[in-house]
Amino acid sequence: MRFGMCVTTKLTDVGFAKTCEDLGFDTVWVPDSQMIWGDCYAYMALAAERTSRIRLGTGVAVAGLRPAPVIAHSIASVATLAPGRVVLGIGSGNSAFRFLNLKPLPTRRYGEELAAIRGLLAGEEVEYRFRGVTAPTRLLMADRGFVELGQPIPMVVSGFGPKAQGLAGEYGDGLFVSMPVEARSIARSRETVQRAAAEAGRDLPADFPIVNLLNVVLLDPGEDLLSDRVIAEHGPFVTSSMHYLFEGVRQYDREPPRHLLDVWDRYSAMLERTPEHTRHLRIHEGHCTFLLEEERAFITPELLRATTIVGSAEECIAQIRELEVAGVDELVVLPAMGTHEAYADRFAKQVIARY
Repeated sequence: MRFGMCVTTKLTDVGFAKTCEDLGFDTVWVPDSQMIWGDCYAYMALAAERTSRIRLGTGVAVAGLRPAPVIAHSIASVATLAPGRVVLGIGSGNSAFRFLNLKPLPTRRYGEELAAIRGLLAGEEVEYRFRGVTAPTRLLMADRGFVELGQPIPMVVSGFGPKAQGLAGEYGDGLFVSMPVEARSIARSRETVQRAAAEAGRDLPADFPIVNLLNVVLLDPGEDLLSDRVIAEHGPFVTSSMHYLFEGVRQYDREPPRHLLDVWDRYSAMLERTPEHTRHLRIHEGHCTFLLEEERAFITPELLRATTIVGSAEECIAQIRELEVAGVDELVVLPAMGTHEAYADRFAKQVIARY
């Protein structure tokens, strides 16, 4: 099992990437959430200069908000500073588009963007459609040192549903998910990826990785699951799942999951106090960064257990091993801003060093 740290993209805090390297993390994942955090490629470039071993990945870049040629150019530019250490995690914008009150990129268009990026990073000329015009394009001066294509830049495709996961099999070098400890879900995802790859004529390697973003709540002996420390570290992560679900439940006319049934009506009523025209801004306020005081009341033991790994260090390690057996190759954690330094140290000592 590899271990990754997803960071809040704050350029003045880029030294944290070096901290993660020193603590034994394998990858720093840098989100591309443009309306809440700093620029992911700027962060990665700065981190590349401060580190020597750790991998640097977008966690994840957003197809469609930046055109495929721009994404390929940006990640290949960063790769000149850290050749062989750069990974392109990429998704359809389940949060980034929502911040603009837009739906994520449709599956068909997502696939077109992935195909173009994959071709460009392979040094190929691709037919790319933009603003209604389709034309051939390529990275013209790749041999002059402006970008790094000499060493592969793996493309790890984010997909939570079967259609997007199928695109990982068709175009990706890995799958990025966010799933609880449930072997059946991981196994189904891998089967979906393999089936799509076979239909596309691809033979995936046995070590095709699944990367799972899933926080680990390390409890002290006798510590309450709703302690102030736990809420401070993990509250923003677990409430972000409610942000996604509020829009998904509305968009697809679904029922909320069982672990939210007791609080769903109150949570919805709170958000509905904000006019619909600006509600998307309220929904994602604090997203994975800090906890709004009025959202704390919605954090229950059921929510924490449904969206994180919970327990003593020994219990958490056992659950992580279950994930590994199920097919997860890298576990990525995302602690709240302001708790990340202490949490990284705690996680490294209690999990990485003992795994």
